[in-house]
Amino acid sequence: MAKPAQGAKYRGSIHDFPGFDPNQDAEALYTAMKGFGSDKEAILDIITSRSNRQRQEVCQSYKSLYGKDLIADLNELDMLDIREIFRTKYEKSLYSMIKNDTSGEYKKTLLKLCGGDDDAAGQFFPEAAQVAYQMWELSAVARVELKGTVRPANDFNPDADAKALRKAMKGLGTDEDTIIDIITHRSNAQRQQIRQTFKSHFGRDLMTDLKSEISGDLARLILGLMMPPAHYDAKQLKKAMEGAGTDEKALIEILATRTNAEIRAINEAYKEDYHKSLEDALSSDTSGHFRRILVSLATGNREEGGENLDQAREDAQEIADTPSGDKTSLETRFMTILCTRSYPHLRRVFQEFIKMTNYDVEHTIKKEMSGDVRDAFVAIVQSVKNKPLFFADKLYKSMKGAGTDEKTLTRIMVSRSEIDLLNIRREFIEKYDKSLHQAIEGDTSGDFLKALLALCGGED
Repeated sequence: MAKPAQGAKYRGSIHDFPGFDPNQDAEALYTAMKGFGSDKEAILDIITSRSNRQRQEVCQSYKSLYGKDLIADLNELDMLDIREIFRTKYEKSLYSMIKNDTSGEYKKTLLKLCGGDDDAAGQFFPEAAQVAYQMWELSAVARVELKGTVRPANDFNPDADAKALRKAMKGLGTDEDTIIDIITHRSNAQRQQIRQTFKSHFGRDLMTDLKSEISGDLARLILGLMMPPAHYDAKQLKKAMEGAGTDEKALIEILATRTNAEIRAINEAYKEDYHKSLEDALSSDTSGHFRRILVSLATGNREEGGENLDQAREDAQEIADTPSGDKTSLETRFMTILCTRSYPHLRRVFQEFIKMTNYDVEHTIKKEMSGDVRDAFVAIVQSVKNKPLFFADKLYKSMKGAGTDEKTLTRIMVSRSEIDLLNIRREFIEKYDKSLHQAIEGDTSGDFLKALLALCGGED
C-alpha cells in the first residue's frame, strides 16, 4: 500500500477505495496490532484511505474473523502517538478527519476513541492541551465525595450474625448464600466484631471455619473481606513477591494509590504478620530505579499540604527541561516529584506542565520511559488525576477478552468496597458504556458472581 509522503495534505476519504477487500483490511489491522509493538502508520493508512461505509465493513469483517471488536482493540493502542503521526503526515488532526468523514454512532465512537483535537489554535497551545488544562483547573477546585458501596449495617447484631454463620457451616453442606449475605453487607469493623463474638460463643476461629467450608475464588473474596484492610494489603504485597516471579502490577497498584496513613498501617501489618519490614522485602525482590520508586512510596511520607504555585512551576520546569533521551535523569527527576509531592500540588504541577510543553505529563512518561518504571509513574499520575477512574480501568481490563484476572478483580472489589467503589462504578459506565454490574455478570459465575454483585451494590 502506497503511503502518503510526510507533510502530505489529507484530502478526505468520502470516495470508496478502489480494490477494497474488507477481509484483507481486517487481517492487516489485526497483524498491525498484535505482538509486542503496533504498526501505527499501517493502521492509519487503512483508517484514512477508506470511505465511511468501507470502514464499517472492515469492523464487521474483523468481528467475523477474530470474534473481537475492532474499536475496543484500537482503544488499547497509544492514541496520542497515532494522533501525533497523523498530524505530522497530513498537517491536520485525526479528530478533524473523523468529524468530517464519518457519521452516526460510528462517528461518536471514533471521536471518543480519538480523545482530543490536536489542531493548533492561533498562538495558543493545541486544542487538546487547552481542554486538558481547563479540566485540570476544574479538578483543582472540585471536591468529589468518595463513597463506598458497603456501609455499616443498621441494627447490627454480632451475636445473631455469629450464630447464623455457625449454622451455615455446621453439619453436612454449606449455606453459601447466608455467608455471602452477612459478610458482604457488613463493614470491616463489624466483621471484626463478628470474628470476636464467634470465638467467644463457639471457641472456634471464624477464618479457619470459612477456609474449611468454601474454596476457590469465593474463598479468596470472603476471606479477604474478613481481614482488616492493612493486613489484607500486606498479604497482597507478600503474595506479589512470593515464588519465582514478581507481580509488579499488584505492587504498583497498591503502593501508588494508598494514602500515607494507609501505607503506614500496611508497614505495621507487614512487620507483624511476616516478621520482616516491607522495605526489606521490596529491596530484595525488585531492582534498579523501580525498586527506588517502590521503596519511596512505601515510606508513606508524601507531603500532605495544598499546592504551592511557585514551587509547582519549578517542578514542572524541572521535568520539562530534561533532555529527550536522558532516561536516567528523567526518571530521577520524576521520582523526586511524583513520589513526594501532595496530590493537590501534583495536580497543579500537571497543569503547569501542559502550559509549558503542550503535552499531558502522562503522554511524556509513556513516550520517554518503559517497563515497570513507566507503569509505576503512569499509575501515580492516573491516581492523582482521578483515582476512581484508575481503578475502573483496572477492573475493565481484568474482565476484558478471553479469561478473567480474578486476582485483580477480587483485590480491587475488596479493597475499594468501603472507600470509593460507588465512584468507580460511575467512572466505569461513563467510560465503557456498560455498568460494572453488567461486566461482572457477563464474566463470572456461581457464588463468586453473587458475592461480587453484592459488593458492587447495584445496577447503574
